[in-house]
Amino acid sequence: MSASNRTLVAMSGGVDSAMTAYLIKQAGHEALGVTMKLHGGESSCCTEQDVADAAAVAAMLHMPHEVCELSSRFAEAVIAPFIEAYETGRTPNPCVLCNRYLKFEALYDYGQAHGYDTIATGHYARIRYDEASGRYLLLRAADPTKDQSYVLYSLRQEQLAHTRFPLGEMTKAEVRARAEQLGFLSARKRDSQDICFVPDGDYARFIEAYTGKTYPPGDFVTADGRVLGRHRGIIRYTIGQRKGLGLALPAPLYVCALDLPGNRVLLGEESDLYTKTLLARDINLITAARWEAPQRLSARVRYRQKEQPATVTQIDEDTLRVEFDEPQRAITRGQAVVLYDGDVVAGGGVIA
Repeated sequence: MSASNRTLVAMSGGVDSAMTAYLIKQAGHEALGVTMKLHGGESSCCTEQDVADAAAVAAMLHMPHEVCELSSRFAEAVIAPFIEAYETGRTPNPCVLCNRYLKFEALYDYGQAHGYDTIATGHYARIRYDEASGRYLLLRAADPTKDQSYVLYSLRQEQLAHTRFPLGEMTKAEVRARAEQLGFLSARKRDSQDICFVPDGDYARFIEAYTGKTYPPGDFVTADGRVLGRHRGIIRYTIGQRKGLGLALPAPLYVCALDLPGNRVLLGEESDLYTKTLLARDINLITAARWEAPQRLSARVRYRQKEQPATVTQIDEDTLRVEFDEPQRAITRGQAVVLYDGDVVAGGGVIA
């Protein structure tokens, strides 16, 4: 069997990766199932049960299964930047980092080292080779409610060339129904939610426990310097936040900025949250190696947002300027901006 028919399947123990493994086997590939071990302690993924569930599916499909220990890489590439972002007033997206550095770098390299030329995952997205440009393109999934193209924008050409997304043309309902027919125990397993290493959603508590640090209280202030009360540590606040401020106010106010040197959280009205322009760095372009001229694209500044029309200009090798047609609410440093040309992901970067 040729090297290109040897495929590493990333298996989380969930229904999506189980169906991915089945479809890869059905396509005649020689497959190896691999479950990443990313962290211990409290988590909503890579538990002992998840490993057992993945191994059970692999056994049903008569394919080998291994566990790849990547916890130190996960700590370095995902958890450390996650903490550093909150400490410097940014709001990170750890799923983007996990895909970039773990699934499609560390796990991809693991497969290459073991003779598996291709990696397959249960992401809802599609890959197509474009003859005209000679480039591999990333497209959103056929099921818009499950599309995960936003968190995959950092995939480079070499990775796209060696990646398979067998679920890209399927709906989640189809995946579950097929898994049920095949007798996979994961068919009814619920999807993981939120940040896998912060299962209770209290990221500030996680950061304090992980670092052993405490983050001192400071002032809530208005743009004109009026003090409205005390905040509970600057890592607990993100742009656009209204709930959980602990203030009795005559009208709703929102977090508009974080003043790190002064340890202050600036509050304002909702209208203060809107802006038309952003800069993105740490960029990855998919449709071209470089954009010499401004591009008319649509842009998404958070995972579940609807794309908005914008003009995108490449300033230098690692910077894009995105100018929206209409002001956008709560553009937040540290989040990803992902750019679309129809169904095609043109590229993206980190909002700076």
